[in-house]
Amino acid sequence: MPTFDLSSTPLRDLNSALHALSEGANDTAFDVVNPRGAHAVAVGIDAPVTVEVRGSVGYYCAGMNDGGTVTVHGSAGPGVAENMMSGTVVIEGDASQYAGATGQGGLLVIKGNAASRCGISMKGIDIVVHGNIGHMSAFMGQSGHLVVLGDAGDALGDSLYEAKLFVRGTVKSLGTDCIEKPMRPEHLETLRGLLDRAGVTDATPQEFRRYGSARTLYTFNIDNADAY
Repeated sequence: MPTFDLSSTPLRDLNSALHALSEGANDTAFDVVNPRGAHAVAVGIDAPVTVEVRGSVGYYCAGMNDGGTVTVHGSAGPGVAENMMSGTVVIEGDASQYAGATGQGGLLVIKGNAASRCGISMKGIDIVVHGNIGHMSAFMGQSGHLVVLGDAGDALGDSLYEAKLFVRGTVKSLGTDCIEKPMRPEHLETLRGLLDRAGVTDATPQEFRRYGSARTLYTFNIDNADAY
């Protein structure tokens, strides 16, 4: 397993090695030590590699991930897994703001808390947060799922499109056009699958509430002018 010590090796060398992998390459597991809060660690992966980061990272870790599995054994700064296409990113600690923003696919698991704007403009990504999330999370969420085992802050799902939100704890307030919706059998089944994929063993789908779009902002309607 190639090991990159970022206390002595430039970050560019790590990312270049990840980008240079050819189809069928033998070295598909990477160990990163002493990240020391470095920014843009393991960005732009486009192969089924595994990256273990032994410590906390700065902003944009695992951004644009497409097929890789990245685990951060620490916390992550702003924009972790931003615009992820596929694969899996796991944060063992907390994540800062806009985690998983604009993500189009894949699974982001945050085992601690996530700050504000988690999953903004999500476009197909699945996000599971074991702790709490901050305000304005899933703002303009278009598709995908946001699962929160803890509590959600103000304005959850503001201007939501068709992303589906599941929260086990309390929601401080719902954003514009976001409403609570019934939890039907197909939603329980979907949620069960997400919890299993994220390694959640201490929660059941029946403990969650579902939130989604009221669909009143799709087109302009003078009767809804106060909501725009």
